[in-house]
Amino acid sequence: MTTTVLIADDHAAIRSGLRLILEAAPGISVVGEAGDGGAAVTNARALRPDVVLMDIRMPGVDGIAATRTIIGEELADVLVLTTFDLDEYVFGALRAGAAGFLLKTADAATLSDAVRRVAAGEGVLAPEVTRRLLTAFAAAPPPATAAGTGGSPALAGLTAREREVLICLGQGLSNADLATRLHISEATAKTHVSHVLAKLGCTSRVQAAILAREEGLV
Repeated sequence: MTTTVLIADDHAAIRSGLRLILEAAPGISVVGEAGDGGAAVTNARALRPDVVLMDIRMPGVDGIAATRTIIGEELADVLVLTTFDLDEYVFGALRAGAAGFLLKTADAATLSDAVRRVAAGEGVLAPEVTRRLLTAFAAAPPPATAAGTGGSPALAGLTAREREVLICLGQGLSNADLATRLHISEATAKTHVSHVLAKLGCTSRVQAAILAREEGLV
């Protein structure tokens, strides 16, 4: 099955480079490009790609606003391309529902794998971004609930198993790693993840991971 991709970046040269990389990868097809967030939304509505590869900082409508609309209208999953520096844009895009972040310096194999993983419903975070996210969480004020209790009403509807799944998401585990950790099948792990996201009102596993950390579960 072919994974379709829309590339959104305000630099034509970068779009061309990303297209070359992705179209050389088996099972991936680039169906369109966009030079800003407004065009990304318009093209996503028209083309309905599996994944939008989204730059954050673009003129006019930025990548955060575009991500919020694309996820809100369930047009596609969004994989954000970012520079090394972590700032408020990263958190904004994650909260808008982006399925993950990848550095613009990622090699061809990493980029292609990330697109496939996002299309398969998994979150992707570049290791460098993950480390900075963890640092930011560590430096943030503690959540209102006691650390490790997860006492928020948002978590009240989760079963004990679903809390375990949420903890795994907070640790950045893939479905395969989650299945190994909990001694269940990968299909069962995927089902649990879907239930957790639905109960928490999260649009991506990365949003669920943020919630797990804000609640002090990890």
